Amino acid sequence: MFERELKAYWETVVDTIQDGIMIVDKQGTIVSVNKAFINITGYTERDLLGSRCTMLNCNACDIARSKNTKQWCRLFREGKLKMKRCVIQKSDGNYVHVLKNAAVLYDENNKAIGGVETFTDITELLEKDSQIEACRRQLQSSDGFYGILGASNAMQQVFDLITNAAQSDAPVIILGESGTGKELVAKAIHAAGPRRNKPFMKVNCAALSESLLESELFGHVKGAFTGAYQDRQGRFEAANGGDIFLDEIGDLPLVTQVKLLRVLEEKVIEKVGDNRPIKINVRVITATNQDLKQLVNDGKFRHDLYYRINVIPINIPPLRERVSDIPLLAESFFHHIRLKTNKPIEAISPEALQAMLNYHWPGNVRELKSSLEYAFVSCQDKVITPAHLPPEITKQENSSIKPRPTLAAKQELQKQQLINALRKTGGNQSKAARLLGISRVTVWNRIKKYGLEIDRIIKA
Repeated sequence: MFERELKAYWETVVDTIQDGIMIVDKQGTIVSVNKAFINITGYTERDLLGSRCTMLNCNACDIARSKNTKQWCRLFREGKLKMKRCVIQKSDGNYVHVLKNAAVLYDENNKAIGGVETFTDITELLEKDSQIEACRRQLQSSDGFYGILGASNAMQQVFDLITNAAQSDAPVIILGESGTGKELVAKAIHAAGPRRNKPFMKVNCAALSESLLESELFGHVKGAFTGAYQDRQGRFEAANGGDIFLDEIGDLPLVTQVKLLRVLEEKVIEKVGDNRPIKINVRVITATNQDLKQLVNDGKFRHDLYYRINVIPINIPPLRERVSDIPLLAESFFHHIRLKTNKPIEAISPEALQAMLNYHWPGNVRELKSSLEYAFVSCQDKVITPAHLPPEITKQENSSIKPRPTLAAKQELQKQQLINALRKTGGNQSKAARLLGISRVTVWNRIKKYGLEIDRIIKA
């Protein structure tokens, strides 16, 4: 009685197991399967029972059947199979990755009568591994020049200026339209310089009122104003030994401009509500999208402060003046967004890329990234087409606007830039990648794509 109950319970246990289980006789005929095996393969129990296990087209079994032995399956020759990664075919014709274990079944006389195999579906694990590897490659390929992507000559000049400015303690002013990446440039200057291990503080001068801004920059003492319940350290003091980035410097109030001028000239600050000078050692990096010269002429910005901060100017070109960087940026943003959203979108169509090349991008790189985020929301297919881009990108432009170069022209420009970089670095692909702000893998892929011969490039 106990044995009959145990058999009934055993069937319940087998059907509860998440791994697929298949039992075959000595000829490979399927005699039993559990529910998990049916779920993995998509076949019904009726399809499976009585059929040969070769119907699964297991790639591991193909290797075994190719052997010139009496046994049709390696299992009956070796006795067991452990942790074998293989692929089996499902009922719909698709393949599933599984981890297979197998063992021979023997009767009481130790004679082989069949075999049992277990299948663990590892498709999801492989997908996660692929995502991790893609993420790793993306992180490597998107590093660029301290996180800034650009292969155009205009951006190469910016990279050179950043490298040179980083070695100086002189004030730097970063000029460029909104969305060009001024903060990235400021961080690159900090990361490339000798102060890299010291603090990097950022203050948006347009985000705070005059009273709050002074407290934010210089700190305050207890009782300096209503609500000042304790002493507070300012950003300049917190950045001591490092760099401070003053964004939107054109919006700095005139009263605060006077205090900033003293900081630059005397290297001291005074907290709000206190007259004791505090010595600091901070390099000042500023940025603006405004015309400071015009603000000086209008009396809204002090001319002495203007000349004090305008020691090393770095102009960031708008995206419309470095169109050749659009494919590189679009590719980087595409992979980042795909990893973040986990949507099965495979590519940007050539037509969508051409539409992006034709657009004038008033919002610059920030707008380009936002446009691809929009496309990922609107796209329900596997490829992003012009229909998935924001309407302003694809609408008919005024005929007076000069048409942008074709995608083929952009690819030719990309090819020439790669040749120049390889020639400049003596064929060193890693150095060429750093020079172009792309990954070494991308350099290698482009060398193959354009059929370039490095030896011939070096000798030319």
